[in-house]
Amino acid sequence: MRPVYAGLIGFGTVGSGVVRLLLEQQERFQRRLGCPLVLKKIADIDLVRPRPVAVPAELLTLRAQEIIDDPEIDIVIELMGGTTEAHELVRAAIARGKHVVTANKALLALHGNELFQNAAAAGVAIGYEASVCGGIPIILTLRQGLAANAIHEIFGILNGTSNYILTKMAASCASFQEALQEAQILGFAEADPTLDVEGLDAAHKLALLMALAYGAQIDFDSIHVEGITHLEPLDIQFAKEFGYQIKLLAITRDDGQQVEARVHPTMIPQDHIMASVLGVHNAVYITGDAVGSILLYGRGAGMMPTASSVAADLIELAYAVRNGRQGWIPPLGVPDAASKRRAVKPLTDIITNYYIRFAAQDRPGVLSKISGILAKYDISIAAVIQKGRGQRGSVPIVMITHEAREANVQMALAEIQHLDVVTEAAKLIRIEDPNLDAAQI
Repeated sequence: MRPVYAGLIGFGTVGSGVVRLLLEQQERFQRRLGCPLVLKKIADIDLVRPRPVAVPAELLTLRAQEIIDDPEIDIVIELMGGTTEAHELVRAAIARGKHVVTANKALLALHGNELFQNAAAAGVAIGYEASVCGGIPIILTLRQGLAANAIHEIFGILNGTSNYILTKMAASCASFQEALQEAQILGFAEADPTLDVEGLDAAHKLALLMALAYGAQIDFDSIHVEGITHLEPLDIQFAKEFGYQIKLLAITRDDGQQVEARVHPTMIPQDHIMASVLGVHNAVYITGDAVGSILLYGRGAGMMPTASSVAADLIELAYAVRNGRQGWIPPLGVPDAASKRRAVKPLTDIITNYYIRFAAQDRPGVLSKISGILAKYDISIAAVIQKGRGQRGSVPIVMITHEAREANVQMALAEIQHLDVVTEAAKLIRIEDPNLDAAQI
């Protein structure tokens, strides 16, 4: 029986994990497939750097194009990252009739509609389990395990770096910069952490989850994105006083007409199961009409967890090659997903609860002025904390609102900002708590 041949582009951390699995688990893979799965070539721009796995020199090349051009290679594993050269190489692999496995969420969030259409036309598949939440099988779950469900909502803690930073800030009252520095020292954050802390990495992943959940095009540009860089220990402490934890949540919700698509810091009740997701772990909380609510939890990154997901896709596609199978479940779950769109609700139309912190002069009547403007825009206050009576200078006034429309909240804050007693821009954090009312605060 002819082996199935794979070529790897990108011999970094995850690539090293994939190579380790392919070399150490050859017998297991062969038992599953009924034929050998052979790693024929590895391409990287640096072949000298030490790696945790040794490979024969003849497997290595500086030219990724060698893998694309090799007619024996059935599956191309793209782990180089980026959205430029990786895009060209994946397109070329598909055009040559090769299956592709990738962990590149940015590539798929920005170019997935095109690449999935190209793959369908070429009769090949793209596996991308490792692109979202590392070792957690969330793609498999949405594409197959929950195929009988209409997905009502997804809450995701999709970025381990941000979750580690927020966990540290909550545990020790550290500032954002202090928590980030520790994450970098421990290797949990990159030297340039922008994609993580500004919410873009989570948004890339949410775009893929939404496309799977709704069987529609990937629409990254429709997602509202906020990061965690503006959060202060003061807000985390006030959140605790109200009974909440702050998480960077990726949220999508289907109301039957439109879907929500947003990534931002969110307060959730301390007794919510997602509040216990700490450190670098990821979690995805899914509600379907048949299954109800489920939680997938685990390591969202790292060499071996991510390599595990890459290997799972590799085995599935190798099985297709081995058996000459021409049909498989479409990458987004339904055949017409790449041509179908879902209307995304503008952020201004969402209705939720809000935490708002004002900095104001410590004078009589300040609270009534602020609450009067909120009432003008149909914003009802559920709870207030006002500290610093008798102190000089600005003092915090913190409010939790009942459900309100985002547009009204933004208009109210713009008007309040012009009050002469308000000394700086208000801090706003959205709340996800369906049971919120004044009696429960």
